[in-house]
Amino acid sequence: MKRLKLLATLACLLGLLAQCQSPQSGREALPQAPNYDDASQWYISDRQSQADVFYIISTETGDYTLDGVPYYHADTYNDSLRAPLYSEMLGVDTLVSGRLNYYAPYYRQCSLQSFGSDSLMAARYPIALDDVRRAFKHYLSHYNQGRPFILAGFSQGAMIMLQLLQEMDEAAFQRLIAAYAIGVSISKDQLASPHIIPATGAADTGVTICYNSVRDARNAISRIGDNNVVAINPVNWRTDATPVTFMTEPSPLLPVDQQQKDTLTVHLDQASHLLFVEGYTATDYLLPLFGMEGNYHTREIWLYRDQLRENMALRASTFLNR
Repeated sequence: MKRLKLLATLACLLGLLAQCQSPQSGREALPQAPNYDDASQWYISDRQSQADVFYIISTETGDYTLDGVPYYHADTYNDSLRAPLYSEMLGVDTLVSGRLNYYAPYYRQCSLQSFGSDSLMAARYPIALDDVRRAFKHYLSHYNQGRPFILAGFSQGAMIMLQLLQEMDEAAFQRLIAAYAIGVSISKDQLASPHIIPATGAADTGVTICYNSVRDARNAISRIGDNNVVAINPVNWRTDATPVTFMTEPSPLLPVDQQQKDTLTVHLDQASHLLFVEGYTATDYLLPLFGMEGNYHTREIWLYRDQLRENMALRASTFLNR
């Protein structure tokens, strides 16, 4: 959270510059492409399970300069730039994978500032997508060994995950336990894919789980929560508006002596397909890059980590016992 806050603050300072830049295809410097035969380009927890999680991390990289050259994609061979990528891989593995095997590739994700305009994202995103395509192919060929698997991604990682899901061959899709597209929109066009089947309950398999948490509909962020047509409540695993209350951990943005557990009530708004969260103040978990109060994008995994871990185990067990 602290890293994202620092990156987002930097993005605010450079926001106008990022939005005014014109992408110069072929002229921007690129870091070395990851070689997925190299074990250093993976985070792997092999628990000898019968099922896997393949996880694609969110945006942990900002624009940076090396030797006077500006870069807009993560350098997966640079130790200092790898550190935040590793931190998310470790964190998500610890929070949600439980007893499942866990595979997460390093990839040349595009920087946070790249999402400041459609033109920058269009120019830079394909590099990230192509890396993960290669990583997923390598995983299926060398690591998966025919096991059923969960596909999961958060934010930029979820955007890539949806593309992999649409492109997946039928043999792999038949082994898909579920796909967790967290913190991203699924459009009507994407829903036309035969591989994107919205989840309707806690234990269905071969389905896609999607949700975006906000205080109300005014807090949706473009490309993240607006125009979404697929959603499920990750606390009660319902697709109707039934509210549910649960206890969560303290906000890390508050001083230690002011922290207390939050009691939150969430329900799925049927008009916007957004998860409305009551119990936070408007500025809690503000995402400074977009300047949106009451948007909880940065907390989508942390808030529901217990529910996600239990649900992944349930869907895996259901699939294996079919």
